[in-house]
Amino acid sequence: MADIFSDRLQNSLKRLKQRYADKVDVSAERQFIGFDAYRKAIDCLRPGDVVMLTTHAAFRPVHFEYAVQKGVNVFMEKSFAVDAPANRRLLAAAELSEKKGLKVAVGFMWRHSVARQEVIERIHDGAIGELHTLRIYRVHGPVYCPKRPEGMRQVEFQLRHGARFNWVSSGFFIDWHCHNIDVACWTKGDWPVNAQGMSGRCYPQAGNLSDHYAVEFTFPDGTKLFAYSRHMVNCWQTYSDYAHGTKGSAVIMTSLADPKPRIYKGQKMSDDQLVWRYPKKDRNPYREEWQVLLNAIRQDKPHNEARRAAKANLVALMGRMAAHTGKFVTIEQAEKSNFQYVQDIDHLTFDSPAPIVEGPDGIYPAPVPGRSREI
Repeated sequence: MADIFSDRLQNSLKRLKQRYADKVDVSAERQFIGFDAYRKAIDCLRPGDVVMLTTHAAFRPVHFEYAVQKGVNVFMEKSFAVDAPANRRLLAAAELSEKKGLKVAVGFMWRHSVARQEVIERIHDGAIGELHTLRIYRVHGPVYCPKRPEGMRQVEFQLRHGARFNWVSSGFFIDWHCHNIDVACWTKGDWPVNAQGMSGRCYPQAGNLSDHYAVEFTFPDGTKLFAYSRHMVNCWQTYSDYAHGTKGSAVIMTSLADPKPRIYKGQKMSDDQLVWRYPKKDRNPYREEWQVLLNAIRQDKPHNEARRAAKANLVALMGRMAAHTGKFVTIEQAEKSNFQYVQDIDHLTFDSPAPIVEGPDGIYPAPVPGRSREI
């Protein structure tokens, strides 16, 4: 096991031992702390073993690249890159992993949801006619960032609270909403070519994040994907995906735990318009994604989701770029962008200059459309 914080490693190990007492064997000699700890942990593995990469996205390309170089199989959690240069690095490692025949699974577990697979297959087979609109939502409670304790180094503080900083986690439009974006693109069977959107921050306690987003993606044939993300208190909440076609509409999911997909003969999603619903509770997609990976390793079958992860992450980056800058952004612009939060992430330390610092009021600045640069 590896972490940059000793207390977090110990807490994780404690929970694992409590839950899987007879299956956990991580001696002190195989517990590594520091920014280079990932190398020491991966070096313990043999070719064919599996490494789990579950840090925040800032470090995913670095860690994935090293794992591929060492020839080990990989499970890597979303999200995958915080900016375009990092995404290009991720894609290069993905291509090398394919050449090496490595098995790579990614944290898009909904691709392994049997319920979602069935409703999307029905959409592909024409159940709602020609698809023209997709809507995805992740709107729920706020993200709070505490005040930095006096004397704590900026980089250390921001890494301890990574979900509150764009440079660490990629921000919640990517880090959390990328699931929905990937499912929408899967439903369409294509990737968007441009995006425009808006974002802002109403509450200053969210680190340097915006707390609401609305992004319009356009596919090559003109199909639209509308992505909404909001993290505020006392507001309507939903975590859901919908598709609309020329002959009907579909619920792809209505909740994280149980998607309950349905198909309707019109645009009014009411019981009297219901054509089909998934008849049972979905199987656990977290378990399914691991079963697929382990079966591929044991049976030496091709299984590599890394390239698709990089594509979905790039689409999410394009949407965030559009929302943060207020610009109309093409996929080519997003792909070629040289904007980079951290110039040399490989050599980051707690004493490195922080990519962002708080103001005199203790509040970290959020992106400002029309002024912020990410393209």
